[in-house]
Amino acid sequence: MRMILLGPPGAGKGTQSVRIADRYKIPQLSTGDMLRAAVAAQTPVGLQAKAAMDAGALVSDEIVVGIVADRIEEPDAANGFILDGFPRTVAQAEALDSMLRSKGQPLDVVLEFVVDEGILLDRIATRARETQERGEPVRKDDNPEVFKTRLEAYKEQTAPLSDHYRETGLLREVDGMKPIDAVTAEVFAILEKVS
Repeated sequence: MRMILLGPPGAGKGTQSVRIADRYKIPQLSTGDMLRAAVAAQTPVGLQAKAAMDAGALVSDEIVVGIVADRIEEPDAANGFILDGFPRTVAQAEALDSMLRSKGQPLDVVLEFVVDEGILLDRIATRARETQERGEPVRKDDNPEVFKTRLEAYKEQTAPLSDHYRETGLLREVDGMKPIDAVTAEVFAILEKVS
């Protein structure tokens, strides 16, 4: 089962990816983690990424897709994988789709967690307040202003992916406003139909 999870920050992708990974015995792949691992392992693509980062440049889409290509060859990804946080743009999606097709491993499904932004902002503010009241440090991304900035960036850059994957027929929407266990049930029902 090869899939991408889409949805704004705070939509529940992280929570659901853990449950999907456990049920289907597939890894949840973070491009940030993969990038750091490739650099540490000094793979050819990792060395290219390190050179870009050392020069203060962004790591190119080509390099990131190369890192994903290398990672999905590892044994734990033999039955599939979950990508969360990549692709972020339509150009990245097209490069990823092309690479996966060339390997004969096209995506099975793209799950988009649909949420009400107003309620999401309220959730984040409540979570930050409750964390403060417990005397714990508030996560940087739980600051409502930081969260609004991340939400705007998501809408500008990543939301167009919905249309891209809708056109390919891979997109399935999940109601991210339901309770966590109900979202999981909806996700598993969708995955049973596509597997």
